[in-house]
Amino acid sequence: MAVKTLDDLLNEGVSGRRVFVRADLNVPLDGDDQQPTHHPAQRRITDDGRVRAALPTIKKLADAGAKVIVAAHLGRPKGEPDPKFSLRPVAARLGELLGSEVALAGDVVGEQAEATVAGLADGEVALLENVRFDPRETSKDADERAALAREFAALTGDGGAFVSDGFGVVHRKQASVYDVARVLPAYAGGLVLAELEVLSKLTGDPARPYVVVLGGSKVSDKLAVIEALLPKVDTLLIGGGMAFTFLAAQGHDVGASLLEKDFIDTARTLLEQHGDKIVVPTDVVVADKFAADAKTDTVAADAIPEGWLGLDIGPESVRRFAGAVTGAKTVFWNGPAGVFELAPFAAGTRGVAQAIADSDAFSVVGGGDSAAAVRVLGLPEDGFSHISTGGGASLEYLEGKELPGVAVLGES
Repeated sequence: MAVKTLDDLLNEGVSGRRVFVRADLNVPLDGDDQQPTHHPAQRRITDDGRVRAALPTIKKLADAGAKVIVAAHLGRPKGEPDPKFSLRPVAARLGELLGSEVALAGDVVGEQAEATVAGLADGEVALLENVRFDPRETSKDADERAALAREFAALTGDGGAFVSDGFGVVHRKQASVYDVARVLPAYAGGLVLAELEVLSKLTGDPARPYVVVLGGSKVSDKLAVIEALLPKVDTLLIGGGMAFTFLAAQGHDVGASLLEKDFIDTARTLLEQHGDKIVVPTDVVVADKFAADAKTDTVAADAIPEGWLGLDIGPESVRRFAGAVTGAKTVFWNGPAGVFELAPFAAGTRGVAQAIADSDAFSVVGGGDSAAAVRVLGLPEDGFSHISTGGGASLEYLEGKELPGVAVLGES
């Protein structure tokens, strides 16, 4: 599929033109979404990886004299303004990284957005407020989304253009991702192109052995990608909460651990069909409660005490997983091995991630919690070949699904 790129747009010339950029700035903030620890304007970004990833495209456009209008979402507001999900902290951080102020519009496409955009000089950047404050952004009604897309386009005026650079949202058919590309000349940003290039290496002819490490909480969330990958990989390592459904499928009592009973039969079938490829933990770190101050123990995977719950893979499993990735030529990792946010249950994720970083493999971290774990645990980012910004988009690409936000660029 041929798409026009950011370089094509820059070659056309952007000085004085307004360019609408869809970025993925959905960063974690301190405090709970329901009960923030600070006033919304004071909430602090705990991982600015996505802001930094968006920087090159925005900076190239600004340096070339464009008036850059950035659109993004944060969290899951219910289609109306909610100060808990304001992009104000993001605008401040983006401005720090750019070295110049980024104006934040007080709304999505209303009078404040129009005034903010009208005030842009060549080379300046503005950020619209959280696009999900407008219910049309995520509407299932194509006409409603198209109406919002036309308002986005109107902000750019004559000579406007759209750059899709939010890889973490290209699997969504949403107004600022999909529909706007149908009303403005559309271009793929550098981040989107880089992500697609890397992921294509995993779906084409990857160097072998090809090892995939999957974690996270639920088998149901990863079932489609498991089924898509199993015929292609040499080894599939299963950690995280989803591992307990596989352990239950082997006939083990998993105590109070996370368990999807409706998927035990599915896991059993996968083990029967691909048991030579699937590796599950042989020991786990268990706790008497889900808390950092819980009583903990390390037990065999078939000896979890009644009432206790598994919250990490154990040291023997870490060694087995590390051994598999050490000898790999290609590694894809998506999902933590345990509850890495709590110190007693971080060793599994840290051990496996460090082994990937130390390996000579072409290694891809599949966004989401895995990317966050790399930074939270202080692991060397340059130890991985690529850290994706899009967990869900990465998985859907590997499943073989069409990504609407990418497919539409070929129509422009």
